[in-house]
Amino acid sequence: MAIHIKSPEQLTLMREAGRITALALQAMREAIRPGVRTAELDRIAADVIADHGAKPTFLHYTPGPMPPYPAVITVCINEELVHGIPSAKRILREGDIVSVDCGATYEGFVGDAAFTVGVGEVSSLAEKLMAVTEGALYRGIEAARVGNHLGDISYAIQSFVESNGFSVVREYGGHGVGRAMHEAPHAILNWGQPGRGQALRPGMTMALEPMVIVGNPEVYTREDQWTVVTRDGSLCAHYEHTIAITQGGPEILTKLD
Repeated sequence: MAIHIKSPEQLTLMREAGRITALALQAMREAIRPGVRTAELDRIAADVIADHGAKPTFLHYTPGPMPPYPAVITVCINEELVHGIPSAKRILREGDIVSVDCGATYEGFVGDAAFTVGVGEVSSLAEKLMAVTEGALYRGIEAARVGNHLGDISYAIQSFVESNGFSVVREYGGHGVGRAMHEAPHAILNWGQPGRGQALRPGMTMALEPMVIVGNPEVYTREDQWTVVTRDGSLCAHYEHTIAITQGGPEILTKLD
């Protein structure tokens, strides 16, 4: 599929979509503490997105044979990697790590971002996992420059993660983003070789999202058909930003000033 190069006017709309997404994530981050139900985080995100004239990108999203996604955010705890469904029954507890992913659509353009944070005090292993995963995201962003290739992003992420003793997920990765949450390029892997894949051009917009596991990189999907979990039950983390490729370097569209 063709990659959509964004015009300056379209990038302006994507910046606003990204800003709204970042505001929703910030509000949820501030609310995370022991005793909070994951459904409450979903309500917070819905309110922020609506208050800023946007729509929740994830709600009712229907990829292929899967059922429509029933919430505004995805929220994952500990061994849950991605696509966890918020619930009034899921309560955050001291020592958990929680990953929250959110998307907002503004004037037809999408912002998509995620973070992982500890609930209260967490283990030193969890702290290292989160730091490495976030660091891998920024190394991937740094490699997202005109003249480089998608493989340079993938290699930057993989090499940093593995040098710190963790594993990158093979089945999931980043993706192009713009008028749709998922557009070409559809597979921005968190592993690969430099110089391979699509060359990066100004006006390309994409979501980079390292997904890192303490142990074995294998994952499976639970019976709800959405929640992806580490097969060995080990901790995992997930960070994401929507970025634009520009002549002056990568621009993060989902980060507040």
